[in-house]
Amino acid sequence: MMLSGRVPALDANQAAAPTQADNRFEPNCGVRREYCMAHATLKIIRDEHAALAAMLRSVLLLLAQYRRHAETPDFALLRAMLFYIDEFPERLHHPKESTLLFPKLRLRSNQVAAVLDRLDREHEQGESQIRNVERALLGFEIVGESRRAAFEETLQRYVDFYLAHMRTEELEVLPLAERVLTEQDWAELDAEFSLNRDPLTGHEPDAQYRALFSRIVCLTPAPIGLGPARS
Repeated sequence: MMLSGRVPALDANQAAAPTQADNRFEPNCGVRREYCMAHATLKIIRDEHAALAAMLRSVLLLLAQYRRHAETPDFALLRAMLFYIDEFPERLHHPKESTLLFPKLRLRSNQVAAVLDRLDREHEQGESQIRNVERALLGFEIVGESRRAAFEETLQRYVDFYLAHMRTEELEVLPLAERVLTEQDWAELDAEFSLNRDPLTGHEPDAQYRALFSRIVCLTPAPIGLGPARS
């Protein structure tokens, strides 16, 4: 596969890591397909969820490979992958949900008010949690092998947290949105959600991020990315 105008998306199915997180989130897990296809906003959210799930599982899969081969990780690649998680989901994806989708749902229904409150809290916690992962990675890189397990455990907790968070949104929030939001609500949401799109869902990255996404996709070993396959 050649890199051209768009950076190809990581494959969420190929990137499934052999961890306890595997069954927490799967694309279309228990969600009726029409909920995902009726409005652009729903498709954007699910596409971005799938890209993030693939990235999270890709990091876990890489770590499992490094451990299996008793190798020192490619820390530059791991840092780039964590930077993606921080830069796009935390700074662009979550704010769209918390400031655009969730307020409209609160106006139309009180059925999931407690769930929305919890998801908003988790959005706020996400930034501090990814910082913990980044610090644990730095400790592993600087101190060495004695910090490997701590990093792996910190990352696993973050992945479990995030996959469960997305699953709640897909099973409880998106179906309700499909039922209660008006066509005017959807028109406004579709316009706002389309303003920034995740490059790992196949959309053209901004110039400042082009090198980042090319690096992630090209250096991540096949079948996760486009890099040389590992034995």
